[in-house]
Amino acid sequence: MSPRSLGSLCLLLLYLLEATVAGRDFYKILGVPRSASVKDIKKAYRKLALHLHPDRNPDDPQAQEKFQDLGAAYEVLSDEEKRKQYDTYGEEGLKDGHQSSHGDIFSHPRQQDRNIPRGSDIIVDLEVTLEEVYSGNFVEVVRNKPVARQAPGKRKCNCRQEMRTTQLGPGRFQMTQEVVCDECPNVKLVNEERTLEVEIEPGVRDGMEYPFIGEGEPHVDGEPGDLRFRIKVLKHPVFERRGDDLYTNVTISLLEALIGFEMDIAHLDGHKVHIARDKITKPGAKLWKKGEGLPNFDNNNIRGSLIITFDVEFPKEQLTDKQREGL
Repeated sequence: MSPRSLGSLCLLLLYLLEATVAGRDFYKILGVPRSASVKDIKKAYRKLALHLHPDRNPDDPQAQEKFQDLGAAYEVLSDEEKRKQYDTYGEEGLKDGHQSSHGDIFSHPRQQDRNIPRGSDIIVDLEVTLEEVYSGNFVEVVRNKPVARQAPGKRKCNCRQEMRTTQLGPGRFQMTQEVVCDECPNVKLVNEERTLEVEIEPGVRDGMEYPFIGEGEPHVDGEPGDLRFRIKVLKHPVFERRGDDLYTNVTISLLEALIGFEMDIAHLDGHKVHIARDKITKPGAKLWKKGEGLPNFDNNNIRGSLIITFDVEFPKEQLTDKQREGL
């Protein structure tokens, strides 16, 4: 081998070694920059977790691997201490003991074969107010979750159909199917109370889902399903949501409709929105207040508009001569 070829081979081996040591790029997997905040990381994970879930991608042979990579990336980057270790030493550094005593994140149960049975997924409607959509909130949900615990004795597990061949005579065989099971340690399901914290992000949309991986129904021979909280925005007595815009109706008197008016409207977080008009206001007229709507879910710095529709209250009885003169 020539010196040039030898040098090229050394460079290739060095490149492969560096790639192996560096491990996976968790920031790239989540699609966020290295300067991303924890909030940005959580938001990116929630969107990708729903999109990449193996149950939603049955035709993708790499779906399980992608989902595992996503879970590992989120578990590291959403934890301040693990993230520092990862930024300093890379993925291999976490494995090699630079990680603190939080356990090996790479032993996550989701990294098992996709043929392993799973418990059922649970979807729970989480009712939120429009005030929470406007300002955000953290909601604690108490979950009574069945957890598998070891019990005395053995049980049949991993049962499967296997072909058995029996020789009946010279050159004569019979093939039959039999159910074959393994013996596993016995388990029992015990209810445990857990408190889950759900972050209601500003601008969250109706029907969005917040996944909690592995918090669904258990499976004694496999891994648990997932728990997903589905956002259900409650109807508000004053404001109506349409996208990022808010709509409301304000009733004014006939006199205010004719000569103008000035007033304040209490917003969802309590701040006042000032309204002033010095011209005739017809019934059904609309006033737009830009930037006074809901924050955009993807970019909270962008806000919709507040659209105010005016209703004019007409006198219920005929006006007197004095009232007519006054008008």
